[in-house]
Amino acid sequence: MEAKASTRFVRISPQKARLVVDLIRGRGAAEALALLEFTPKKAARIIEQTLRSAVANAENNLSADVDRLYVKKASVDGGPILKRSLPRAHGRATPLLKRSSHVTVVVDER
Repeated sequence: MEAKASTRFVRISPQKARLVVDLIRGRGAAEALALLEFTPKKAARIIEQTLRSAVANAENNLSADVDRLYVKKASVDGGPILKRSLPRAHGRATPLLKRSSHVTVVVDER
């Protein structure tokens, strides 16, 4: 009986978001939320919202006990890439890849 929440098309690179997701995987939901609250990264806010949504889904849709929930799976996949160019010397241009992410959090009861 697992509950899932996902946030798609977030404008942050997957590499940066994975650093934060690795912190919460396998932890209790309350502990993970506390950890994300004090993590000074942009991805922490996004993942915190997704985790809160997954907890709410478990509570409302599955009647799960919130105190017994833990983060079963948490992943960040790459989304579409916006391709831009950056002007450089001598009339050249270098590619600039603006990456996006899809965040997925799955919680389950212990």
